[in-house]
Amino acid sequence: MNDIEVLVIEDDVRVADVHCRFLEKIEGYKVIARANTGEEALDWLQSFSPQLILLDVFLPDILGVDLIDKIKEVSPTSSIILITAATEAHIVQKAYRKNVTDYILKPFTFEQLKESIEKFRYKHLLLKNNENFTQEKIQYLWPKAGSSGPQETPLLLPKGIDPTTMNHVINHLSLMENGSTAELLGKNIGVSRSTARRYLEFLVTQKQVYTELTYGTVGRPERRYFISQ
Repeated sequence: MNDIEVLVIEDDVRVADVHCRFLEKIEGYKVIARANTGEEALDWLQSFSPQLILLDVFLPDILGVDLIDKIKEVSPTSSIILITAATEAHIVQKAYRKNVTDYILKPFTFEQLKESIEKFRYKHLLLKNNENFTQEKIQYLWPKAGSSGPQETPLLLPKGIDPTTMNHVINHLSLMENGSTAELLGKNIGVSRSTARRYLEFLVTQKQVYTELTYGTVGRPERRYFISQ
């Protein structure tokens, strides 16, 4: 799978460095350019269309929320995550109306950024799918309050079950039309086979996942896991 290309638009060089260092820790993402101003960002976008843009609000020449429309004219398929210290109502409202993917307040942690862009990754993969969408996948794209879509995790988790990892397991498994073994899922989300199996078996007990035995090329049965519909 090709890396997701990212453009970082941030006037503070130190903060831009943090963005890039964080992204280097997350497999599947590649920063292909950095811009310090809106004008510089638009110049970059004449050359390529990144799948994801990390955008600051307070740029030297334009507000980030006002730059969004210009970005969409040049690169309409790019998704935007705002990373800013701005909490003013009119800025948040404008960002919401312009359908930004997420809004992260500074200062932020690595885990906050990772969770945000991983959610973007799942939606990105879903929208690249040419097969018919299930209700669960549609619900992930447009979650409803009180729904029980694939983005949610059980409220009561036993010791050794982390909510963030649980979300990764559920979201990855929901994208795998033919189900997955614990080994394959572990490779996809960056955990060991035994860890993946522990989470999968817990989901089986919660009836969120079911299993089937299949036979591989050497005739040995495999335990394959599927999201319950």
